[in-house]
Amino acid sequence: MTNTHKVGIISGVKKKKIGKTVALIAHDAKKVDMVMFANSHKEKLDKCEIIATGTTGQLVEEKTGIKVKKMLSGPKGGDLQIGGLIVSGNVDMVIFLRDPLTSQPHEPDITALLRVCDVHNIPLATNLSSADLLLSTM
Repeated sequence: MTNTHKVGIISGVKKKKIGKTVALIAHDAKKVDMVMFANSHKEKLDKCEIIATGTTGQLVEEKTGIKVKKMLSGPKGGDLQIGGLIVSGNVDMVIFLRDPLTSQPHEPDITALLRVCDVHNIPLATNLSSADLLLSTM
């Protein structure tokens, strides 16, 4: 069975990979933090398959040199695309640096992503401290 996504084809069968598949998502006020986080964990992240929402993925790739599979931006459905990959068993952990002080127009999509992580028992970090801790377990 093959699922077609906007950015390419993800096989229903997990590919053999060296590391885990890590999803990176960051709200606008947290994008610089995500780039700094990715840069400080470059050695580990280089061994993983990295997927990210559009702008976050573009910034991480440009600023760190880490190869990133980019989905749509969050407000345009990227959060939901990553949620779909979680459901199909293609994501091992999510690092989602959220801005808790700013209302997001796509809040229902964000809530759905958080819920799908819980339903499918996917480790989720929503701030830098938990992201450091989660990545240190790899």
